[in-house]
Amino acid sequence: MDATARPLRVPPEMGIYAEKHELFQLLQNMLEGLLIHKPDEPIQYMISHLKQDNDHVPRICILGPPASGKTTIATWLCKQLNTPRITQEKIPNALWASLIQERLSNVDCIKQGWILEGFPENRDQAWMLQSAGITPRHVVVLYAPDTVLIERNLGKRIDPSTKEVYHTTFDWPSDPLVQQRLVEAEGISEQETAKHLLEYHRNFPRVFQIYQQILKSINADQPCADVFSQVLTYIQTWCRSAAPFTPRILFCGPPGSGKSLQAALIAQKYNIVNICCGQLLKEAVADKTKLGELIKPYFDSGWPVPDNIVLKLLADRLNRLDCMTDGWVLHGFPKDLDQAEQMERAGIIPNRIFFLNLPSESVMERLAQRMIDPVTGERYHAMYKPAPLPDVQARLKQNPKDTEENIRICLETYYRHAGDLAEFYEDAFYINADQDPYVVFEYIESCIVKPSTV
Repeated sequence: MDATARPLRVPPEMGIYAEKHELFQLLQNMLEGLLIHKPDEPIQYMISHLKQDNDHVPRICILGPPASGKTTIATWLCKQLNTPRITQEKIPNALWASLIQERLSNVDCIKQGWILEGFPENRDQAWMLQSAGITPRHVVVLYAPDTVLIERNLGKRIDPSTKEVYHTTFDWPSDPLVQQRLVEAEGISEQETAKHLLEYHRNFPRVFQIYQQILKSINADQPCADVFSQVLTYIQTWCRSAAPFTPRILFCGPPGSGKSLQAALIAQKYNIVNICCGQLLKEAVADKTKLGELIKPYFDSGWPVPDNIVLKLLADRLNRLDCMTDGWVLHGFPKDLDQAEQMERAGIIPNRIFFLNLPSESVMERLAQRMIDPVTGERYHAMYKPAPLPDVQARLKQNPKDTEENIRICLETYYRHAGDLAEFYEDAFYINADQDPYVVFEYIESCIVKPSTV
């Protein structure tokens, strides 16, 4: 990167490399650990952190009132994720915090993550965990009406040999020998359960305040399989990182699908650079740049501009400092597989790709009825935006590109290459563009701001 040249251009591989290897997230995790643990040897601490390679292991708390199903869900999660489960015992808070810290420092928890069941129960316990540097990534809270929980608790039975928990209604063992040795769990009478529920409702709001950014409440008054499915879906969704993210957005779709409009909406709201390939070519010709002089003969003759010239112009624009720092949204290129492969070789790699799908009938309806007022330059549409006055209507002109014959040719060209492009961009999002444009925009926006799943 030459800091003396203007406009500044940043090699695209720098940002792509950092994003691919999650360098910003890695630095954030190490910084958090340094501030929490305050090690005497920060460099050695960071080296040890890198050797652990455990930034993506599960760290889960399963909370909820008595009989909400914490044990069942935590046990199923352990089997699904192959992760150690740490359960709570009735011992003093300070001792519990030190025991948990010691347990979570074992190799299995470091490498495989952990699931903490029923802890913390109150704000003091939550603060103790945080002070010890124990921070869950996901907190699941199971809830149900108190009457349901009391009824559930009364049916709980324990196998004294295996410590397995069963229920007289929902989970009765099929083995007669196991049935014979089951005993009632302690503290499950209606009065004792009501007392525990009262204590839980008193303490939980403060726990919620501490973990509200990473907490998900799930209704436990439904079949266990449904509860587990919702819990698993949540913990497999990673919370949005505070690490820098530079959007590199690509819109593909047939003519008239709304690519220009959606790009303009995204660029305006998030202050990213809107790049229309066709407009870029026109600007180069108007500015009489070196590339513009090469492009002009093609414009004059009506022939398509060669891919290598378009790509050189596009790479020059996307490598400027504003695109590399603020991000960009591109439409109008690539139009086929060869162009997409050339983009990738040039280091132009979008991280959000959208295909706007629109039926051919709707494309024809949108484009063939577009007109322009040659006096004011205002655009009108016979169906969606008719001219307000008869004299305006009389002078409207149609762009030659909007004739039905030209539209059919453009559609045939697009669909000839759309399958190859879709296969090349296998992580793309597909959107029905035959609906209100602001509904389309909301869906696009949700796909841009949400984190990628691991």
